[in-house]
Amino acid sequence: MKAMTYDRYGDPDLLQLTERPMPRVAPGEVLIRVRSAAVNPVDWKIMAGHLDGIMEIFFPVTPGWDVAGVVESIGFDTPEFKPGDEVMAYARKHFVHDGSFAEFISVPAMSVAHKPATLDWDQAAGIPLAGLTAYQLLRRLGVGQGDILLIHAAAGGVGVQGAQIARNLGARVIGTASPGNHDFLRSLGIEPVAYGDGLVERVRALAPEGVDAVADFVGGVREQTLAVLRQGSRRHGSIIDDSVQQAGGLYVWVRPSGQDLQVLADMAAGGRLEIPVARAFPLEQAADALRLNQTGHVRGKVIVRVSR
Repeated sequence: MKAMTYDRYGDPDLLQLTERPMPRVAPGEVLIRVRSAAVNPVDWKIMAGHLDGIMEIFFPVTPGWDVAGVVESIGFDTPEFKPGDEVMAYARKHFVHDGSFAEFISVPAMSVAHKPATLDWDQAAGIPLAGLTAYQLLRRLGVGQGDILLIHAAAGGVGVQGAQIARNLGARVIGTASPGNHDFLRSLGIEPVAYGDGLVERVRALAPEGVDAVADFVGGVREQTLAVLRQGSRRHGSIIDDSVQQAGGLYVWVRPSGQDLQVLADMAAGGRLEIPVARAFPLEQAADALRLNQTGHVRGKVIVRVSR
């Protein structure tokens, strides 16, 4: 099969289109013919060696943890799926080797959800990592009906899904973003505020008694977070800054979960979760897709289209 791979740590220029063996399909796994894969910052961070002390890396590596595609075959004892099913998954395993920037990928069935027919391949591929990250943090924070939630970086890849998910959970959402993204956030029912100096005062103007919870999707905002929380509330967490634990907050690293992903798929199917797509690249231009994601100035998901 064709796959984009790199054989040592470095930058996206190392990616090459190569021929790789077909993945084996273990019991309880599905083999997915990849239609679209999404780019996430973790892809180029792994490539640069930033996770070397955390996860086992086996070269050559095919990047990509987000996937949408069609079930090609199933392993023994996998009754949840059958060949031909349209699916989506957060395909992270406990080591780094075979990713979704390839024609095929094997994924544990417990990580896979059915793709709604109303979503195209690019939108479906854009949900798993970012959506699960937001959903799992919000759930652990207990965000629900009547809460006022502040989201740092609400227009970012994780934040834009998190803001919509929180609205679906019944929360009022205030979101930090640059002024150029304020109208976009308003279109999603989010109350935008500019980040930077004066943030605490701007949030307090919208929520004089403070907010019930804070979700940090950017890092480096612990002091502002603590300053806007309602008196007595310790409901705050981050996916970036593990120092929040020192202040009683949560540090969350997303886990694969087909069950959680199906919740998000159903939200999207019902028109309650929009997945903006910034740009899509063919498989052989995956390096360009990673470089675009590295700029940090993209509204919506960057997609690698593998097949159609």
